[in-house]
Amino acid sequence: MLGHLALVTDSTAYLPQEAVDRHRIQVVPLSVAVGDDVFAEGVEISPTDVAEALRAKHRVTTSRPSPETFTAAYRAAAEAGARGIVSIHISAELSGTAEAAHLAAATAPIPVRVVDSRLVGMALGSCVLAAAELAETLDASWSAAAAGGLEADASHNTEADLEQVASAAERRAEVTSGFFYVDTLEHLRRGGRIGTAQALVGSALAVKPLLHLTGGRIEPLEKVRTASRAIARLEEIAVEHAGDRPVDITVHHLAAEQRAEALAERLRERVPTLKELYVSEVGAVIGAHVGPGLLAVVVSPIVASAG
Repeated sequence: MLGHLALVTDSTAYLPQEAVDRHRIQVVPLSVAVGDDVFAEGVEISPTDVAEALRAKHRVTTSRPSPETFTAAYRAAAEAGARGIVSIHISAELSGTAEAAHLAAATAPIPVRVVDSRLVGMALGSCVLAAAELAETLDASWSAAAAGGLEADASHNTEADLEQVASAAERRAEVTSGFFYVDTLEHLRRGGRIGTAQALVGSALAVKPLLHLTGGRIEPLEKVRTASRAIARLEEIAVEHAGDRPVDITVHHLAAEQRAEALAERLRERVPTLKELYVSEVGAVIGAHVGPGLLAVVVSPIVASAG
């Protein structure tokens, strides 16, 4: 549709492909390097590839997209008829992706509003979906106005619409929580992604750590003695945070599909206000930092649109 608002995110949102296609979301991949070989996440390397590389003790690193990659994405959206772009990304505390997006936005041919979600995984993905749904509502109003010849204030309307859509993502981000269990903190430690959770490293062999996203960072939440107790506690935390609000829940994993499916089924039974439940394996970028055995739960309450 000409004159639409385009949504751009990055590959760490781990959105279902069906949602990407339905909302026409453009996904910019981060990069994963295994040894000296560099691959685009979601395009050239799979979570299984990364899990196998980590088990084999290969050096696995990740990097943000270049500003030029975002420049190309924004130009493509403009050429497809977009009047503005909302670009929503992984926490700037964890990646330079949002910074690269900001650099590209400065020279984009159409207005771009960049949002640092301060989240990752489907915590980020939930924000993108909230933004996409409002964008589609605003696009319908825009089209109706254009059909009636009301185009004089087009520039102002686009800026206002971009602000509304970005705000929808930010409101969803404020109420969305991510909790996760890892078999070991070693991969997070190597990648420098655990902040004060480094305090747990010394005792990591004796405990099974639960962590959470807070302030855009990964921080320790609790220490549990066994994997089974940690997963049970993860379930309890998710139920507590869901409360009696309408929520979407995602269970993420890396090389732990059976555990993830079992946890998802228990949450389906225990959260009566559940709207959408997703089970997905994290991609290569997050997989490189958490290692095989990851089990995570994203709880994203549904907030009313202001559009």
